[in-house]
Amino acid sequence: MKILEKVKKVPGGLMIIPLLLGVLVNTFVPQFFEIGSFSTHLWKTGAMPILAVFLFCNGAQINVKQAGQPLLKGVVLTAVKFVIGALLGILVSKIAGPQGILGLTPLAIIAAITNSNGGLYCALAGEFGDSTDVGAVSILSINDGPFFTMVALGMSGIAQIPFMMLVGAILPIIVGCILGNLDEDLREWLAPGAVILIPFFAFPLGSALSLMQLIEAGIPGIILGVLSCILTGLGGYLAMKLIRAEHPEVGAAIGTTAGNAVGTPAAIAAADASMKAVEASATAQIAAAIIVTAILCPIVVSYLAKLENKRRAVRA
Repeated sequence: MKILEKVKKVPGGLMIIPLLLGVLVNTFVPQFFEIGSFSTHLWKTGAMPILAVFLFCNGAQINVKQAGQPLLKGVVLTAVKFVIGALLGILVSKIAGPQGILGLTPLAIIAAITNSNGGLYCALAGEFGDSTDVGAVSILSINDGPFFTMVALGMSGIAQIPFMMLVGAILPIIVGCILGNLDEDLREWLAPGAVILIPFFAFPLGSALSLMQLIEAGIPGIILGVLSCILTGLGGYLAMKLIRAEHPEVGAAIGTTAGNAVGTPAAIAAADASMKAVEASATAQIAAAIIVTAILCPIVVSYLAKLENKRRAVRA
């Protein structure tokens, strides 16, 4: 039936399709989740431990041996994502409080904008850049997961994040990174986990939402996706020009929201119960932003590449 092939044709499909299935089941047959035992854990309550294993596998893919230009580019692009997302979320919080503006909450803004799609970045860097651009993902991968969102929320006072909760959020990534760098075979063995586990934490995250919540989040989610793509995409592009990168257009490839960002609101709410009130809406908005950025970002990068090619031709 080629199910996997069809799912992968959808932008962020491995994340979005299972999440939407979870939403549909919870909307129309919520009693399904009352079966109990392993079934309930797998499809309703198991998102957090599965996400933890996902972060561990992701950490193992970070190669600390990358140096020089890949390191510089990775640090610069990671900083751009964090600073823009954190500042915008904090600004919205100061102006409008935790409920946000136009339905967009500070939690959704920070979680979506500080987290980039590493797979899409690699694909675009490979097409429009060189090996040093692709290598930057070894640093950029650090923004996968809830850690940077927790840091931004904690520093701003928007949420009360205990220090040990921050440690707990990044420790699976650190341990995975250490093991992956000690043993290349182990890194390779863990690599499939950074993909295979995505649908398994996506479905239970979706099962916490209803169809009406996702529909209501549509317009704010689209706005969030556009903001993530344009603000951090152009920010990454300008930053790469500032460091005189040969292919600055690749910087715009960070203008995405990663699939696993949809799990961040649940992780934040687990650390600070006051965030429970906006957890569902933030999750739905981020899910919409994932789709929007996956479609819009390649278009932006392609357009900037054409501009840069013209400039290179004029200089030649």
